[in-house]
Amino acid sequence: MIATKVGTLKLNIVVLAAGFSSRLGQPKALARIHGVSLLRRTVTLAAALHAARIIVVVPAAAARYRAQARHRDVTVARNPYRSLGLSSSVRCGLEYAKYCPGVLLLPVDLADLTLRDLRRLVRRWQAAPGRTYATRMGTRGGAPLILPKRLFPRALRVVGDTGLRGLLAELPVAQREFIDLPSARFDVDTAVDLAAARRRWVASSPTLRLFP
Repeated sequence: MIATKVGTLKLNIVVLAAGFSSRLGQPKALARIHGVSLLRRTVTLAAALHAARIIVVVPAAAARYRAQARHRDVTVARNPYRSLGLSSSVRCGLEYAKYCPGVLLLPVDLADLTLRDLRRLVRRWQAAPGRTYATRMGTRGGAPLILPKRLFPRALRVVGDTGLRGLLAELPVAQREFIDLPSARFDVDTAVDLAAARRRWVASSPTLRLFP
């Protein structure tokens, strides 16, 4: 089973949920689709992988976020520096996960993300845990992505709001792989995106829906 292997290799998962969500007009982590918040849905996906540890990076005022992760075995990491951009949340998560051999960085706003696609990403990492595996986004890579421990020091030096895109672009081709994950194509940045995600949920097959 994939879950057993993930646990054996001690993959940690960092859920990035501390963003300001200024374009959406509300915290995207708390936005709901069919009554379930994006944060709750993402934590449920992470839990299904049975990783060694799940770290959820949230704003300093975290009460509402904690409520969405209830009954799940997670570590809540508060990020008081989220105004410094996405990289501050990446650094915060890595500080909690720095002793593991690999970290899966998982954005909270991928409303269509499936467990099947996440398992494909993890299987690639299992085959060669020293490499970096990222979601293909045109000619570049992005999250969800799995970062090996040897790159943690470089990731901790990244600043700004572009996450690890620059680091991924600098890696030699032999050290990284971009993988097509169809369910990671759509993120929720605006009210229009959220409405579209809700429509897709209504139109989707019940067997593809994942809820707590």
